[in-house]
Amino acid sequence: MDVLDLEPSAHDVVIHAMCLHWANDPIGQLIQCHRALKEDGLLLVILLGGQTLHELRSAMAEAETTILGGLSPRIAPMGEIRDLGGLLQRTGFALPVADLVPLTAEYRDIPHLIHDLRGMGETNALAQRLKRPAPRGLFQLADRIYQEHFANAEGRLPATFELVCLTGWSPSDNQQKPLRPGSAQIRLADALKVPETKLEP
Repeated sequence: MDVLDLEPSAHDVVIHAMCLHWANDPIGQLIQCHRALKEDGLLLVILLGGQTLHELRSAMAEAETTILGGLSPRIAPMGEIRDLGGLLQRTGFALPVADLVPLTAEYRDIPHLIHDLRGMGETNALAQRLKRPAPRGLFQLADRIYQEHFANAEGRLPATFELVCLTGWSPSDNQQKPLRPGSAQIRLADALKVPETKLEP
């Protein structure tokens, strides 16, 4: 859904959890969140980041190249943390912060992983995906490649899920503001009560 059911200037907090990586217009959704917040309201976004399922992407790419001679869209592109953090500033949020939490799950094989992805609602929904069934040997080859390149000592397949956490505030006059560069009234060494060390050129 591209239009969020949010009343303008009505919310102290908006939580956008595990959906933004599916949005056709992520910037538009962040703007809608911004408009929905009261002054000094908080936005919290959690979404999957660019390193999510990089092991599966690599194995599938190699298998498809071998069997089909090219690649097809199978896993949605996801943003890198630097780009995602920049979206907060671009859409007018103050005091933006972007952080990530990498999580690793382990699976017996690719079918076991895909079963979990189906349960999460994170299977392939790309409009440009191939509509015909995959060749029988594609996933078997991908599973062997996954095992060869990524299996751990116990023979399990690790799968990375990168959770990106974004926070931003609706601007307000009473928020902290960054100082103008060069306006500091005390040296950092004095504030930390340590001797100043001069770096050699």
